[in-house]
Amino acid sequence: MAKCAICEKGAHFGNNVSHSHRRSNRMWKSNIKSVKVKTEGGSRKMYICTSCLRSGLVERA
Repeated sequence: MAKCAICEKGAHFGNNVSHSHRRSNRMWKSNIKSVKVKTEGGSRKMYICTSCLRSGLVERA
């Protein structure tokens, strides 16, 4: 699973809890996109989460 290159956000793990309180494994995936980003050496593709894109931490190429 990819991680955000800015904030290192990745997948989170936990439990699904049913009505009878039985537990099974669960995974929450963060909303990560492959984006072409401007860098000082030109532009390159990076994995960025959508919260970092919306907050303006990176500039698209």
